[in-house]
Amino acid sequence: MITDDKRERYINPYTDFGFKRLFGNEMNKDLLISFLNSILGNGDVGICDIKYLNSEVLGEGYGDRKSVFDVYCETENHSKFIVEMQKAEQRFFKDRSIYYAAAPIREQAPKGKWDYHLENVYTVGILDFVFPENEYPEQSYRHEIKLKDVEDNHVFYDKLTFIYLEMPKFTKTEEELETMADKWMFAVRNLSRLLDRPKALQDRIFGKFFEQAEIARYTPEERRDYEESVKIYRDYINTVDTAHYRGFEEGRAEGRAEGRAEGRAEGIMDVARKMKEMNLSIDAIMKATGLTKKEIERI
Repeated sequence: MITDDKRERYINPYTDFGFKRLFGNEMNKDLLISFLNSILGNGDVGICDIKYLNSEVLGEGYGDRKSVFDVYCETENHSKFIVEMQKAEQRFFKDRSIYYAAAPIREQAPKGKWDYHLENVYTVGILDFVFPENEYPEQSYRHEIKLKDVEDNHVFYDKLTFIYLEMPKFTKTEEELETMADKWMFAVRNLSRLLDRPKALQDRIFGKFFEQAEIARYTPEERRDYEESVKIYRDYINTVDTAHYRGFEEGRAEGRAEGRAEGRAEGIMDVARKMKEMNLSIDAIMKATGLTKKEIERI
C-alpha cells in the first residue's frame, strides 16, 4: 500500500543516510549486487561479489580537487562502479559525471612501466529529476551511454559506461512489475511512501531490503541521524524548487531566459548557505550544489 501522508514506516532512500544505509555498507552489499545486476540486465549472473572502496578519491597532487562518491566499489573481475543518488538537477551535471568517471580511470595507472590496459568503469546515476529540454522520450527512463562512432553508431570503446535512471518517469504500478529491474525501480522510488511490503516484492532479497529500511528497528542515535538527513534533503529540495519557480516567474514576466537562470543560481546559493550553517563540509556542499570551493567560501 502506497500512502502520501506523513506517516513513515520505511526510510527515504533519496537521503544520504537512507541511500548509504541500504546500499553503501558491507552488511548490505547483497542489496547493491542485486540492484546493479538488475539495471545492467545481468539477471542471476554477472556480479557475484563486490568490495567497497574509499569514496573519497584524491587528486594526483597537493591542492587537487578530490572526488567524493555516494558509493564506490569494485567487482570480483575488477570493474569499478560509482553509484550516485542525485537529488536535483545541477549545473554541469554531465560534466560532473565525466569528471567523476575520470577518477577510477586515473587511479588504475601503476607506477613504472605500464601498457595502458584499463578495467571497466561504470557510473550509475539514480536521478530524482528528469533531464531538461525533453532530451529523452517521456516513457524512456533508463539510459545507457557509451563512446560511439557517429558515422555508423558502433561502440568505439566499451569499458566506460554511464547508466542514468530518471526515477520520476518510472510510473509502473505494483501490478505492472515484470522484471527484477522493475521491482528495484519501484522499491527505490516508492519506499518511503509504503506502509507494507508489496506482494510483488516477495523475492528473498527484498525481505532484507525492507528489514534494513524499517525505521522502528533503528537505535535512537540512528533515528536522529536519519531525521537530520531528512531535514537536509527537504531543505535542499524545497529551496531548489522555489528557485526554479522564482526563475520561471521572473523569466516569464521579463520575457528573458536570463530570469530563469538567475533564479536557479540564487536558489543554489541559498542551499549552500544553509548547508554551511549546518556545519557541513566544503566537499559535501560542493557535491550537493555543484559550486566551486571558492564560490562556497565567499558565501
